[in-house]
Amino acid sequence: MNYFQYLKQLLLFTIKLGASDLHLLNGHPPVLRINRKLVPLDKEKKLTSEEVKSLCFSLMSEEQQQLFEKEKEIDFSFDFQGISRFRINIYYELGSVAGALRVVPSKIRSIDQLNLPPELHKLTTAMQGFVLIVGPSSHGKSTTLAAIINEINANRYCNIITIEDPIEYIFEDDKSIISQRELNSDTFSFAKALKATFREDPDVIMVGEMRDQETIATAITAAETGHLVFATLHTNSAGQTINRIVDAFSGDQQNQIRTQLAGSLLAIVSQRLVPSVDGSVVPVCELMFNNQAISNLIRDNKVYEIPLVIDTSYEQGMFSFNRSLAQKIKAGVVRIDDAVNYSTNVRELKKLIAM
Repeated sequence: MNYFQYLKQLLLFTIKLGASDLHLLNGHPPVLRINRKLVPLDKEKKLTSEEVKSLCFSLMSEEQQQLFEKEKEIDFSFDFQGISRFRINIYYELGSVAGALRVVPSKIRSIDQLNLPPELHKLTTAMQGFVLIVGPSSHGKSTTLAAIINEINANRYCNIITIEDPIEYIFEDDKSIISQRELNSDTFSFAKALKATFREDPDVIMVGEMRDQETIATAITAAETGHLVFATLHTNSAGQTINRIVDAFSGDQQNQIRTQLAGSLLAIVSQRLVPSVDGSVVPVCELMFNNQAISNLIRDNKVYEIPLVIDTSYEQGMFSFNRSLAQKIKAGVVRIDDAVNYSTNVRELKKLIAM
C-alpha cells in the first residue's frame, strides 16, 4: 500500500463530505465527524496498528517523528494541495499510534459569514486591551479568532503577531503585516515567544492558547502596555474564565492579578457550537464587555455577580448564553430539545423562551 496516496484519498473524502475531523485508530475503519456525529467509513477496511502508524508517519518529517517518539504525542499542521489545511494530533492509545486530523478551511470566513454576533465587530476596532475567546474544545474558538484577526488585517494598518500550536489558518497580508509563529518550529514556548513580541513592535498579538501562569501574566502585561491581545481558554463562561486566570496564581499574587485584569480586560466571548434545525451547527455565545461595574466586581473578588451584570447590560451589547440560545429558538434556528441539552440553566432558558 502507498500510505501517503491512501491518506490523500481519505483527506479528499473528508473535505468532500464536509466533515470536520478524520480519525485513524487501530481496529477501526477511518472515522469521520460530520455535524458533530461520528461516521465510520464502513466500506473501508479496518486498519491495523502498523497501518495507522504508517499513515500518520507519512505526514511527518524525520524530525517530527523523532519528537513524537520522545514525547508520545505531537501537534502540527498540514497543507493539503492548497485545498485545505489540517490540524493534526498524533498520539498513542493502548500502545498503538492514532491520529486525529481536523479540517481547517483555506478561506477565512468573516464574522457575519460565521453567524457570529455582530457585536464582535467592535473588537476589531479596539486599540488595546485583553480579549478572550473561550469555550470547550472543538467549538470554533480558532475560527472565531481568525475571523476577528482577518477583519483587523483588512481594515487597519497594524503589525500583527500570532503564536500558535499549530498554525491553523494562514493569513495573507492586506493593510496589516502578519507574522505567524508556530510552537516547536518557530519558538519553543508560548511564554518565550510572547515576551519576545515586546521587541517586535506589535500592535495586535494573538496567543493560540494560554497554558501556564507565565503566559497569562505576560499576556495581561502586554494588554496593559498598549497592545491589543487576543487569547483562548478552555472555559465555559466569563465568570469561570476570570476565576481560572486568577487561580493560576498563588494566593499572594491574586489581588494584583485581579487589579491588572480589571484594568486591562476588554471582553470575553464564550461560545459553543449547537446543532441547528438544518442538520449543521450554529455558534451560540455569551458576550461580556468590561465596564465599570464588571471591573469593580473583578477587583473586589465578586465574580459570582457578573452574570447579573451581563443580564442587565443588553443595551451595551452584552448577553448571556441562555439569552442567545432563546433568540436562536425564536428565530427557528435551534430546536428546544437541543438548546436544553446545552443550557446550564434550563429553568431560566424556558422563561426566556416564553417572554
